[in-house]
Parts: sequence; C-alpha cells; structure tokens
Amino acid sequence: MTVTSTSPGARLRELLAGPEPTPIMGAYDGLSARIAVEAGFGALWASGLCMSTALGLRDSDEASWTDLLALVARVVEATDLPVLVDGDTGYGNFNTARRFATQAERIGAAGVCLEDKVFPKMNSFVGDRHALAPIGEFCGKVEACRDAVRDPDFVIAARVEALIAGAGVEEGLRRAEAYREAGAGAIFIHSRQSTIDEIREFAREWGGKLPLVVSPTTYYDTAPEVYAELGIGGVIWANQTMRAAVTAMRQACRVLRTEGPAEVEPTIASLDEVFALMGYAQLAEDEARYTP
Repeated sequence: MTVTSTSPGARLRELLAGPEPTPIMGAYDGLSARIAVEAGFGALWASGLCMSTALGLRDSDEASWTDLLALVARVVEATDLPVLVDGDTGYGNFNTARRFATQAERIGAAGVCLEDKVFPKMNSFVGDRHALAPIGEFCGKVEACRDAVRDPDFVIAARVEALIAGAGVEEGLRRAEAYREAGAGAIFIHSRQSTIDEIREFAREWGGKLPLVVSPTTYYDTAPEVYAELGIGGVIWANQTMRAAVTAMRQACRVLRTEGPAEVEPTIASLDEVFALMGYAQLAEDEARYTP
C-alpha cells in the first residue's frame, strides 16, 4: 500500500491496518537495517534478543535500556523505515517504561512494544518460568507511555505473553482487551508452539479490535496466506538475520583457522559489495560537490 503520512508512528499504523500483513524484519544495528531495506522490507523490529546478543549479553534484562536505545538509534539512522522497538517489560515500573518510550520517540522510532511479564524477564523461548504481570500494573505502563509520548500516532504495542506462560487463549484475550482499553495501539500475541493453532484461535476470537502482530519464530512454516486470512497486521521475522550471522561467522572463523582465507573469500561478500551497501559512491559524489 502507499504510505503518505509523515510521522514514523503514523506510517507504522497505516502499514499494520493495511489489507495485507506487513512483513517486519528484525534489525539490531545499522548494517542489518540496511540489508533489510535492500531486501524490500517496509518496516523494522529492533529486536531485544538480537541487540542484547550483539552486546554479548543474554536477553534477560542484562543490557540496560540506554545501551539498547543506542543501538536503536543506529537502526533508525540507517533507514527511512518505521521502526518498532522491543521494549521488553519496560525495565521496571510505569516510570521507566514511559522514559523508555519517550526516548525511543525522540530518536525517531515509530513505536515501542512492551510485554506483560514481570521484571526482570527471561526470553520467551528459554525455560518454563514466565510469570505474568498483574493486568492492572501492566495497563498502568501502557497508559503512562501513551500519556508521555508527544505524537498521538506513536504506537504502543502490548505484547501478550499468556500463551508463553501456559495461561491459555482466554486469558490472553482478557489481557488484550484490558490493554486495548488502556490505550494500546496494537496487540502482539506471542506463541512458541510449532503450529499456528493457538494464534489462529486467538485471532478469530479477537475479531480485529486492534491490529495483531505475530512473530512466527517457531511456527515459521505457516503459509503466508494464513496470516492474511486471520487478519494479522504485521508478521515479525525477529531474529533470523542474527542467527544467520552466527552461522556464517562460525563457518568463516572455522575455515580461516583451519584452511586459510583462500577457502573463505569466494563465499563471502566482497569489499565492493560492502561499500555499495554503505553508500560510498554517494560519499564520492558529495565530496566532488562540496570539496574545492
């Protein structure tokens, strides 16, 4: 669809409300953001897992929110795409959550996504202990963020972790409705099942009250048309580029260590490819224009 609104939040809202699900690519630095643009994605997800991993830390609130926002700033700066920022649990109470949201807005993000687990959190795919925050407490975080940001179109997405915690679809729906009433602009319903079954049940019961966002990390073989049939607004490929980078770097390091660079060079990007991706040609044009 054609996006004409100017603010990042308004652009993201239009994409999530569009007739087809918007593919949203996970990014964690300027390079991964540029590669996502090159591939044709229309929006980005600043992934907490990927950014924490890039910092050499676990996705369990080990990285400070200021460290993560420094990486978000690089993602935002590298592209013109709307960026939805993974805000984990908001890093504490309503006050830290709204501080995070206002700072994310200030650096140009389109929205933040908060998850309804207790602080400190653990990545949703690790272990079975995922305590949910009280509904009223999380609604307070959503309201505080909504009241604190300047742009009314800045997206406050509420990530419902009821399915991750084993609390079931009905509890997820109850929480999503409360978060909608608190001012959330989208609902991110999360699951770690290998099929889309419980997401399908949730989406059908939800009935399009707000745009739904999903992240098919474990049910990745779902046919694309299924998301459209369920009225999903955004499909986040949250961590695939980071995992691809892990595989590629391991392979390159192994071959360099055991066989040498001659075996690696044919399989990796050339420096010319890197320079093209980073816009060195534009820099040369600008240098010719501005340097006597």
